[in-house]
Parts: sequence; structure tokens; C-alpha cells
Amino acid sequence: MNLVLASSIGAIGMAILVMFIRVKAAKKPATAKKIILPPIFMSTGALMFLHPYFRVSPLEIMEALVVGMLFSILLVKTSKFEIRDNDVYLIRSKAFMYILIGLLVLRIAMKSVLSTTIDYGELSGMFWILAFGMIVPWRIAMFLNFRKLHNQLHKQ
Repeated sequence: MNLVLASSIGAIGMAILVMFIRVKAAKKPATAKKIILPPIFMSTGALMFLHPYFRVSPLEIMEALVVGMLFSILLVKTSKFEIRDNDVYLIRSKAFMYILIGLLVLRIAMKSVLSTTIDYGELSGMFWILAFGMIVPWRIAMFLNFRKLHNQLHKQ
């Protein structure tokens, strides 16, 4: 099995896992810890850049970050909170699932096309940067929205 196919299967598996986690998370109150920890956990992936195989040029870093930040806009728009039962909850969004699937399809298509011209290690590094560039702004926006509602709730 080639590397692009294997990584695409892994990405599909992760997307399915994220969807289940998102549905389950909407049933429990949100916390700052649940919002902040995923990017922190993901940041350990940056250790891959210690190995020369995964290193990317400054231009590739910038390209991947910009694309990730653009993708994050969709996630920010679909991540809303509400006060319910004296707690802050993430509102379920049907659009989130479609956006996640759309981003996954786009990611797989991009990886398939780019793998013909960019070394697999560099491409892996670029896609990690893209994902990190997507999750960090999304989680910052979520945290700010959560904190606003949390403060509003506890001022009463």
C-alpha cells in the first residue's frame, strides 16, 4: 500500500473519531481544559521536524499556515456555545460534520495531487502545519467565546 493511501485511510479514521467525540462532547458542559488541551497535545507532533526527512522550507510553512487558517474560519463559524442548565455547552451543528467531511475530501485530493511533486516527508510536515494552523485559531476563538459566556454566567 502506498504512503498517500495509508495516510488517507488514517485521516478518514481520525475524522470519524473527531465526529464521534464532537457529538459526545455536546452532551456534556464545555470546559476551558477541553478546549485548550487538543492543540497542546497536537503540538508534540512538531517533534517530527527534528528529523530532516520532514523539514519544510519557510515558504512551505507559510503556505500551509495560511491554508490552515483559512480552513479554520469554517470551523470557527460552526462552533457556538450556549448557556443551558447553568453551564456552558457547545451547540451541535450539522454543518460541522459536512464541513469536516468536505475538508477531509479536500485534504485527500490535495495530498494526492501534491504527492506527485513534493517529497512525502515534506508533504507530511506541510499537512501537520496546515492542521495545526487550523486547530489553533479555531480553539482560540472557541476559548474566547466560551470564556465570554462563562463570565456572563458567573456574574449573575
